[in-house]
Amino acid sequence: MRRWMMLAALCLSYMIYAVLLNSVGTVILQSILSFGISKESGSILEACKDFSIAGVSFVTASYLPRLGYRRAMMLGHGLVGAACVLMALDPGFGTAKLLFVAIGVTFALVKVSVYSSIGLLTADARRHASLMNVLEGLFMVGVLSGYWLFSAFIDPVAPARLVWVHVYWVLAGACALVIVMLGIARLDESAARSSHPGTGGAFADMLRLLTRPMIYTFIVSIFLYVLIEQGLGTWLPTFNRQVLQLPAAMSVQMASIYAGSLALGRLLAGYVLRRVSWYALLSGCLVGMIVLVVVILPLAAHVHLRPGVTWLNAPFVAYVFPLIGLLMAPIYPAINSVMLSALPKERHAAMTGLIVVFSALGGTLGSFIVAFLFTHIGGSHAFYMTLVPMAGILVSLHVFRRETASSVRE
Repeated sequence: MRRWMMLAALCLSYMIYAVLLNSVGTVILQSILSFGISKESGSILEACKDFSIAGVSFVTASYLPRLGYRRAMMLGHGLVGAACVLMALDPGFGTAKLLFVAIGVTFALVKVSVYSSIGLLTADARRHASLMNVLEGLFMVGVLSGYWLFSAFIDPVAPARLVWVHVYWVLAGACALVIVMLGIARLDESAARSSHPGTGGAFADMLRLLTRPMIYTFIVSIFLYVLIEQGLGTWLPTFNRQVLQLPAAMSVQMASIYAGSLALGRLLAGYVLRRVSWYALLSGCLVGMIVLVVVILPLAAHVHLRPGVTWLNAPFVAYVFPLIGLLMAPIYPAINSVMLSALPKERHAAMTGLIVVFSALGGTLGSFIVAFLFTHIGGSHAFYMTLVPMAGILVSLHVFRRETASSVRE
């Protein structure tokens, strides 16, 4: 019973963070409306989240086993739950920045704890892979449901009203529930404590990995990918609102198509990769993304404000452009899998640290770039610039395939 309680706590924990992490685009939009900030000022929320994740990730591998994974998750949910309560009681852009710092710091704790707990709760590699897939699937469900959860608290008549911050009472309650579940559950962490490297070991291993050319091409690939994914995901609600002229609540809801496309794309890729090489699939996906941007995005320039817009008569581009997530979805997990498979298992923890750090940095830079472009060249043209990192990934993947093949031969 306590094992099932632990599994349920891990699942709910991951879904809560899916909602919190991917709410940044919605909070930027609502902060622009409610607090009167600029788009470029709003993009600082992405940095608050991602820099916190990157910074804390450097130390979690060394210190977390001493604290304990279960206690680290309880601490993380306690801190982020308190930040949610503060946002509900004292809404403001300063509080929002503090909230996303708390989300970033605690997510670094929770992600390492969740991933490490999977190995302690499963008996073999097959069960490990099964539980990992369930958690990642639920994460995407959380992303998808988060758009609808936030939109349910936005006043459709006066979207600038601060009633939208009441959503944080729901999220704080969910965090409290996880803490109770973790308090009841039990987890034997003795194996992790006995085999985990000492203080600074994971950080030193990260630096040693950076001396290998194969790692450079991998880092470039994931950095550029996350730059695209986070740039699009964060600013899609604002694009829907300001370029496609959709109502505020509907702008957030329509962005859920993007999250749903990412979820479906990863499920389909799991089947396709059994029959197609990773390089062929990812190259095809990137070419498809480029074609979609070039063909579909120009339609946004011809959208005009229409009263009474609903899901039945929304602009065509509002439905089709978010489907870019179907093509993007396989890229990130596939290159991570190839990278980890090319390294001995004892170096996977250090490599995972690098993945987290450079993913966070790519997400922050992507949000800043798109914010700058939205301000200076307009939203209808800002997303065209994603063509540059798409072409960059095509080049880096070619080099990455050659380097990983050489590593395997060695």
